[in-house]
Amino acid sequence: MVKTAKKRIRKTFEHGKVCIRANYNNTIVTLTDAEGNVLGWSSPGANGYKGARQATPYAGQISAEKVAELALSFGMKDVDVYVKGMGPGRDQTIRGLMNGGLGITSIIERTRVPHGGCRSRRIRKV
Repeated sequence: MVKTAKKRIRKTFEHGKVCIRANYNNTIVTLTDAEGNVLGWSSPGANGYKGARQATPYAGQISAEKVAELALSFGMKDVDVYVKGMGPGRDQTIRGLMNGGLGITSIIERTRVPHGGCRSRRIRKV
């Protein structure tokens, strides 16, 4: 008996979401469909950057361009961008999505802001 490979049906999406998590040490870019189901992701570590080079804006831009390439393979043209965190790669990552050929419908800020609450850590002096 010969087993035949099951043909995989590739879904296409016209619109999606890109979530950017910008830490001080890393930038993670996630591609989801309109409902929030993850289709793919990229980070500087997955693209060969290790250590302090992960925290650079350029590494975030490279990750965003990989995600844009993946989004175009799913047939996406426009995305909503959700940004969370205060890392150095925030703005450059959004530019990387535009350079990759995606249209950006909206940019939504999701960074948490403490109102009173616990005393924050000291600021690191480099």
